[in-house]
Amino acid sequence: MASNAADRPRAGKITVVGAGFYGSTTAQRLAEYDIFDTVVLTDIIEGKPEGLALDLNQSRSIEGFETKVVGVTTTPEGGGYEAIAGSDIVIITAGLPRKPGMSRMDLLEVNAKIVRGVSENIAKHAPNAVVIVVSNPLDEMTALAQIATGFPRHRVLGQAGVLDTARFTHFVAEALGVPVKSVKTLTLGSHGDTMVPVPSQCTVDGRPLSELLSPEKIEELVVRTRNGGAEVVALLKTGSAYYAPSAAAARMARAIALDTREVLPVCAWVDGEYGISGVYLGVQAELGAGGVRSIVQTPLTDSELAALREAAEAVRAKQADVAGM
Repeated sequence: MASNAADRPRAGKITVVGAGFYGSTTAQRLAEYDIFDTVVLTDIIEGKPEGLALDLNQSRSIEGFETKVVGVTTTPEGGGYEAIAGSDIVIITAGLPRKPGMSRMDLLEVNAKIVRGVSENIAKHAPNAVVIVVSNPLDEMTALAQIATGFPRHRVLGQAGVLDTARFTHFVAEALGVPVKSVKTLTLGSHGDTMVPVPSQCTVDGRPLSELLSPEKIEELVVRTRNGGAEVVALLKTGSAYYAPSAAAARMARAIALDTREVLPVCAWVDGEYGISGVYLGVQAELGAGGVRSIVQTPLTDSELAALREAAEAVRAKQADVAGM
């Protein structure tokens, strides 16, 4: 685990692109970590990021952090992006959220245009940054961000598995009436219909999940995990989840900033692992300085491996579609 912020000097700059609920909550979590000199928050809605930054800065004495938050309005033409210069990490949350009844794929074309524009500006102003993508559809937008930035693939990754695993963990803990800290779960594959929860790697206080729940109940929780985002969207009526997603993105950024070498499930470039090559896919990876340091192969059952390979092929076809967007 990473050391407390009090043990380390503040260093570096991190940018969050998009000041909606997801982006602003992510910026808040990053600021409250108190490990960065500066958190930059950008948005195309004039004054919104500046107002949120002012509000967050006024909470510093209450929450006890010194990280400064800077809000900047940007334009579709690239105005304002000079403020992200020197960022070590950039988190892309920009894009439209889902509405009830929408799939992540429904957002593909509109968000592709947004993510491409943002990525090109990142390449121009923060050419050494690690990019964490959270815009949906996640796997496709991660691939597009890498193409648009031209960055090495280990410096562009997506947030999905940390969130999906957290949802799986919550559902298991609730089903068994146990603390979440006693539950370990894992999800791989895509962030969507071909998500691959991995029950064989799930334990409760070290005991296999299969000893505690029936196969039918485990499958029920797997399906609920796969539909976790849609369930929140349907309840909210407007907007989508942001508390758990922002916690996931911030946790990834922390691992990279502090070079913790923590192994987390993320959307990363796979090149030979699990017999899969040439695609961005949800796998476990060691995160640290520079982004993805290595892919960590997890023992899978035959059916889990088959599902992961199926997910890879489904995602590969869609990622090829975004290359020209």
